[in-house]
Amino acid sequence: MKTNTILTGDRPTGKLHIGHYLGSLKNRVKLQNEGRYKMFIMIADMQALTDNARDPKKVRDSLIQVALDYLSVGIDPSKTNILVQSQIPALNELTMYYLDLVTVSRLERNPTVKTEIKQKSFGQSIPAGFLTYPVSQTADITAFKADTVPVGDDQEPMMEQAREIVRTFNNTYDVDTLVEPEGYFPPKGQGRLPGIDGNAKMSKSLGNCIYLSDSADEVTKKVMSMYTDPDHVHVQDPGKIEGNTVFTYLDAFATDKDKVAELKEQYQAGGLGDVKVKRYLNDVLQEILEPIRNRRAEYEKDIPGVYDILKKGSDNANVVANQTLSKVRKAIGVNYFD
Repeated sequence: MKTNTILTGDRPTGKLHIGHYLGSLKNRVKLQNEGRYKMFIMIADMQALTDNARDPKKVRDSLIQVALDYLSVGIDPSKTNILVQSQIPALNELTMYYLDLVTVSRLERNPTVKTEIKQKSFGQSIPAGFLTYPVSQTADITAFKADTVPVGDDQEPMMEQAREIVRTFNNTYDVDTLVEPEGYFPPKGQGRLPGIDGNAKMSKSLGNCIYLSDSADEVTKKVMSMYTDPDHVHVQDPGKIEGNTVFTYLDAFATDKDKVAELKEQYQAGGLGDVKVKRYLNDVLQEILEPIRNRRAEYEKDIPGVYDILKKGSDNANVVANQTLSKVRKAIGVNYFD
């Protein structure tokens, strides 16, 4: 049976939250434990620096937090290579070769990049590294021969650009050196979780997150402050389910779907208060987050050991990336001294 290779990861710009857990982390653990994939999970610190170059401490401090989040949700370093992007030198050389095959206008047309540039309000001061990060991302994917890349729906334009670069490289040099990747998308409706304030996006910058590392008391406080139906003033008032963040979270996390359906019916008919629904959601989330918190606490006792895990994963990744780089050099003809 063929073993597929997965590459996925996150930018270290802060701790990860339950939106990350729902959209990607939970699925990564599932794929890892299936045993059908060779897994590489990258902490993309160089990509984080494309818009945080003047605040490198933020990236450095976040790197260990993201590593702890990975380990706490069940990413197993004996089954998965957890690596640090900046520690894989071959990625930089691959990026340079691929940049020569991509035009600036093509990069500027990438819908994901255009959206993120607008969100970050760069104006005309777009860091060159940020504009070209689809090429860097292609280097990440191809270096490890990844044919499967778990991403959110909004990342499909990035995957398409990666496939374009692979095809251009292979056609230009008349080789089949690079592997064309496909996106692996979360189940419909699970790609993005709204913030606790009702904002369509849960975001670290908006301060509307429940973090995987939050204490039980912090989770309770955040759940009890969540946005519901502003017109549901009294218990006896009929309430709306649509746009009600508490019910959105219950749909995403609760396993007892009959219980959720019953609560929805009661809420819409009137006679069910927000507090009771929030308490149930809090119970649901605490059950999920308690083992994650407990694992994190164990790993936090040995931070040098966590760095050792990252070094070992990066060392393993370097072996694979250097093999790819050697083939790329040979295809282009710059292996002068081999």
